[in-house]
Amino acid sequence: MELTTESVLALAPDDSSVKAARGLVAPGKWPTLGFDDAVVWGECRGSGAKPYQVEVELSGPTFKCSCPSRKFPCKHALALLLLRLAHEASFSRGEAPDWVKEWLDSRQKRAARQEEKKEKGQPADPAAAARREASRLRRMAAGLDDLERWMCDIVRHGLDQLENDSRWAEETAARMVDAQLPGIAARLRSLHGVTFSRGGWTPGDWTQILLAQFGQFQLLIDAFRRIDALPPAEQQDIRAALGLAPDKDTVLASGERVRDEWLVLGVSHLEEDKLWSRRVWLRGQAHGRTALLLDFSHGGKQFEQSFLPGSLVSLTLAFYPGAAPLRAIAAEAPVLSGTAPVPTVPLHAALEDMARRVAAQPWLWPLPMLVSDGIPSRKDDVWYLQTPEGDCLPLELEENDGWRLLAQGGGSPLSVWGEWDGLRLRPVSAWEPGASGAPLWREGVGL
Repeated sequence: MELTTESVLALAPDDSSVKAARGLVAPGKWPTLGFDDAVVWGECRGSGAKPYQVEVELSGPTFKCSCPSRKFPCKHALALLLLRLAHEASFSRGEAPDWVKEWLDSRQKRAARQEEKKEKGQPADPAAAARREASRLRRMAAGLDDLERWMCDIVRHGLDQLENDSRWAEETAARMVDAQLPGIAARLRSLHGVTFSRGGWTPGDWTQILLAQFGQFQLLIDAFRRIDALPPAEQQDIRAALGLAPDKDTVLASGERVRDEWLVLGVSHLEEDKLWSRRVWLRGQAHGRTALLLDFSHGGKQFEQSFLPGSLVSLTLAFYPGAAPLRAIAAEAPVLSGTAPVPTVPLHAALEDMARRVAAQPWLWPLPMLVSDGIPSRKDDVWYLQTPEGDCLPLELEENDGWRLLAQGGGSPLSVWGEWDGLRLRPVSAWEPGASGAPLWREGVGL
């Protein structure tokens, strides 16, 4: 990683972490500061008697701190890197202390164990695996039958019974989890609160949203019942939509491999019941292919690899199978290779690309979208991207994020990268059209 103030601040989980980190950029607060070619470390005085031990491996970068913060990276790790930039003379080059060596050694051993496990594998029992698969498919079929009956009952008795009530989404999602249908459960939970006439929706909109999702569910139910008659790629799409994606080892062993220089267009996070998910959106420079890296971490934003929006990384990806492969796994550690201009995509071209994706894979969610000719605007408490021709694209934006996006655009069009859920675009990052480097706006982070 090339250390710059911009690249360090881009790693911050939120504005408050940046503010807190800046308050620690003072050599007097760090009794120990050191570095070598691979790692930077330091001890920072805190509220306790023992200083916090902070270490950053630069190749990732990867962080560790002994503080109790659940943010990742924490303010101490950010401050250590900022301190390295602002007060380089305060750091001593030399051999890392034992606590840094132990951390690096544990990381190397863990990586070696994982590699050994991949090479050796576990002897499989095909008969037992087939029995487990058949048992799960039976539970899934019963769960989908239950979902179909529930939807028919709701439609038959009227959607108004759901208005101003959010319990139905969680209750039905819980039943889908019991039926081993996590993909369906996630889609139901995404509808939480939609039946309330608020949040910018006009009265009656929620019924259209709900019926459209019911239609998606029914299409998926019908496809599952005919899955054996479909091409293998489409079978994989159906299984993934229901929550039966292949494991990472299988994808790394047999998935389509693509090596390219990948532009990091966006990084988004979501937390649910202490489980953090991270979506990293990439675009290949050689052929314009889009890829999604989806990772999970329990208890905090602690992910093995870091990706900076606006950076260019050299990387080989292994793609999950499907009719229109999008999700992938990094087959190696990313190597930072500079920056590249963000592509320019007018709204009409973005919608055409969206239509092609939906036609190839109707259950893919959320979908990536880049719009380069939209001006942030607000009407009736709803944020939009409005083109010079007057076309509007609704946005899902927190109030503060919307005003920051508007201020950064200054009334001019922006290149906005985000996630489309079929109804609204959730902006993740934004640049001036054709710009390169770090975005001028990121979701939830003031730059």
